Amino acid sequence: MPPDSSANTAVAEPVLEIRNLVTHFESDEGVVKAVDGVTLSLERGKTLGVVGESGCGKSVMVQSILQIVGPTGSIKDGEILLHRDREVVNLTALDSASQTLRDVRGGEIAIIFQEPMTAFSPVHTIGWQIREAILHHEEMTAKEAEERVVSLLGQVGIPDPEKRLHAYPFELSGGMRQRAMIAMALACAPRVLIADEPTTALDVTIQAQILDLLRTLQRDTGTSIIFITHDMGVIAEMADDVVVMYLGEVVEHASVWSLFDNPRHPYTRALLESIPHIGEAQQDRLKQIVGTVPDPFNLPKGCHFHPRCEMMQPGICDVDKPRTIEVTEGHTVACVLYDPDVGMSAEEAFGE
Repeated sequence: MPPDSSANTAVAEPVLEIRNLVTHFESDEGVVKAVDGVTLSLERGKTLGVVGESGCGKSVMVQSILQIVGPTGSIKDGEILLHRDREVVNLTALDSASQTLRDVRGGEIAIIFQEPMTAFSPVHTIGWQIREAILHHEEMTAKEAEERVVSLLGQVGIPDPEKRLHAYPFELSGGMRQRAMIAMALACAPRVLIADEPTTALDVTIQAQILDLLRTLQRDTGTSIIFITHDMGVIAEMADDVVVMYLGEVVEHASVWSLFDNPRHPYTRALLESIPHIGEAQQDRLKQIVGTVPDPFNLPKGCHFHPRCEMMQPGICDVDKPRTIEVTEGHTVACVLYDPDVGMSAEEAFGE
């Protein structure tokens, strides 16, 4: 894990803030509340991990930052604040086609997509695509841009970058394509780098190389990272702070040390209990989370997790949404077990 910074009580300066973000998708079947009231903050030079099962709104949340959620999606409420050196820009107040937002995309905020084979154009070379991104944001000649591309490809560990510059995406391995995607994301030295499950389709060895590359680049450039994954092991390795999402809502938010040392929400506990512990002589059968993620068109009333929760309290959890409670400094959880005014306490539920 990254060094524990919880002892530092100074208020860190954010580079990006999300306040009460609501993003919906509309279809003939109904409305999907993909993101429903998310609030979080990304500190300068830090990594914020976002974790949860598939369908919990992680990707939609970060796509909302740049207004790339697709034609059926729309931001219904909330603010997304980008902190520049001398001003704060509310990205949700910008038109999705505005020049200001076009300059932010790939310039100040860049995304590493989960599957680079579909993110890259198949009919243009890797070098051409990265060069075009540079020329859109920077004032330089095509030759200067190409020289930067060669430098970037070498920086992310692609061998013989002068030759790979002219390769098409299908000519590269999965690991090399992901490195090229990282090179494109870093082309204009963004303030914020969003990594949307960048290692999901890669084997374990390549995963480790990509994670090490991201840590090195962050150390060298000071870029802030939002790292999305469903893998708690990756979160432990990469993140400074962690947001746990379930069905479009933040259910727990803490430093990585606090979250792993003392997880509070039943969903977070369930995620951690499903991880095998290497080195133990004898292991009990791994626990699984009961049931599946509910139908997004028909969300459960009250706490969305209550149908799968072992600590569910009838008449409470299935009636009202839980309040978000700060259990310790910087550690918040949305669960009635930590609300002193409601139902059974966490001590009673977990025997603590």
